[in-house]
Amino acid sequence: MATFSPSILVSAPARRLTTLRRIITSRPSLLSSFTTTPRISAACFFSSPSRTLSKGGAPLAHNNEPVPTSSPTTDFSSLDVLGNTPVPSTSIDVCHHDGFSLNSGVQITNGSGALLIGGEAFEWKPWLSKDGKGTRKKMINSKWQWEIDPESLGVLSVVWPRPDLLILGVGKYNRPISPKMRQAIGEMGMRVEVLDTRNAASQYNLLATERGVGDVAAALVPIGFEE
Repeated sequence: MATFSPSILVSAPARRLTTLRRIITSRPSLLSSFTTTPRISAACFFSSPSRTLSKGGAPLAHNNEPVPTSSPTTDFSSLDVLGNTPVPSTSIDVCHHDGFSLNSGVQITNGSGALLIGGEAFEWKPWLSKDGKGTRKKMINSKWQWEIDPESLGVLSVVWPRPDLLILGVGKYNRPISPKMRQAIGEMGMRVEVLDTRNAASQYNLLATERGVGDVAAALVPIGFEE
C-alpha cells in the first residue's frame, strides 16, 4: 500500500507560493498597472431619472396628469355596501338578560325567547314542552347537546316560502345540537347555524339585512336562561 511522506504535503504549497512570488516580482509592470489606475466612482454609471414637467413647472405623472400636491382622501362611507339598505324591523338592537329589544321598538321580556320569521316576531318558550308523562323536557340532553322538541319549531313547517337558513341562539354559551334535531330541521328544507345568543343575534342582523327576512329566520333563547 502506498504511503505519503509528510514533507510532500508541506513542501508542495511552499513551492506554489514561491512560484507565485517569483511571477509577481519578475513582472513589476503588472503591479504598477493596477495600483496606478485611478478609481472610477460608481455614481458615474447612474443618472437620476428626469421628471416630465408641465408648462407651469408642475411635475406630471406617467399618464401626463398633474401630480396632486395634497394627500389623497378616502371616503369610507362609500365602501359600506349596506349603508343605504334599510334595517329589518325584526333586527335585534339589544340582548337583555331576560329578553330582547327589536329595531321596531317591540320588547320581548319576562324571560321569553324570540322567534323571527318573515319579518314577524313571536315570543318563544321551547322549554315549556312536555313529554308523554307531563314532565317538562330539558333542552340539554345527557350528551350535553342542545335539543328541543321539533314541535317547538312547527310554525316553520307551515310558512311558505320557507326560509333557507335558520339561526339558533342557544343561550349564553354555544353548544352543538343533537343529530335528531339537526335532522328535523333538515327535513323542513332548511340549513341551520348554531351560535351563542349574542353572536346569533348579530349574525341574523347581518344576513337579514343582506339577504332579506324571507331567506333567514332566527330562534333565540335569552342569554340569562338556565335549566
